[in-house]
Amino acid sequence: MTKTISIFNQKGGVGKTTTNVNLSTSLASLGKKILVVDADPQGNTTSGFGIDKDMLEYSLYDGMINGVDFSEVKIETRFKNLDLIPSKPELAGSEIEMTGIKDRELLMSRFLGEIKNEYDYIFIDCPPSLGLISLNALAASDSVLVPIQCEFYALEGVSQLMNTINLVKRGLNNKLHIEGILLTMFDGRTNLSLQVVDEVCSYFGDKVYKTVIPRNVRLAEAPSHGMSILEYDDKSKGAQAYLELAQEFIKRAGDTL
Repeated sequence: MTKTISIFNQKGGVGKTTTNVNLSTSLASLGKKILVVDADPQGNTTSGFGIDKDMLEYSLYDGMINGVDFSEVKIETRFKNLDLIPSKPELAGSEIEMTGIKDRELLMSRFLGEIKNEYDYIFIDCPPSLGLISLNALAASDSVLVPIQCEFYALEGVSQLMNTINLVKRGLNNKLHIEGILLTMFDGRTNLSLQVVDEVCSYFGDKVYKTVIPRNVRLAEAPSHGMSILEYDDKSKGAQAYLELAQEFIKRAGDTL
């Protein structure tokens, strides 16, 4: 049974795209069949897989708004077991177009509903906002994975995020729940990072993954080369952390390797 997870936090710069690219490739390397949906109009996940957005014929926009078939939109990435629904900047204007469409919050659910049983996990990279695209992603998901950076104001906006999840749960998707909280950009040399870990663990309890993603130069460099960290430097601390996260993710999901 396919599980669909939105990677979501309305704050920008918390590691959503980094997590989407590297967790998905790590899971694929462990033999899981993965679909990544780039629902951010900036298309950073698409670029992160080394795909030129200007060369795309179709994107998520076409699947959601124009009714283009999933098989036409899907791209097989260079990673075994990993497919992508790419994004292009035109997705940014889709929220205006959606306002006149009946059941506009369910467009992504309908698009992805065609193929759900083809994958073990579907990861949706959400934009850093609480607009219609994010609502579509949350309505289409079983759960939400929330990256939180180990920096000042880390918990700012978390109550708003939780309110949004609860509203979606009440009005659109009663199965939606928190998959897990992922601490990113951790620097063990600073008291601030350690304080943030304590605060987040106090707030979310056992929903926080034991695996923490470190602040890592190689991890930051990889996207500029259109590569995952496993390709760019599989011996780096960042690569090892995402492989550990993938194993913890599978275990928590009650899945097997």
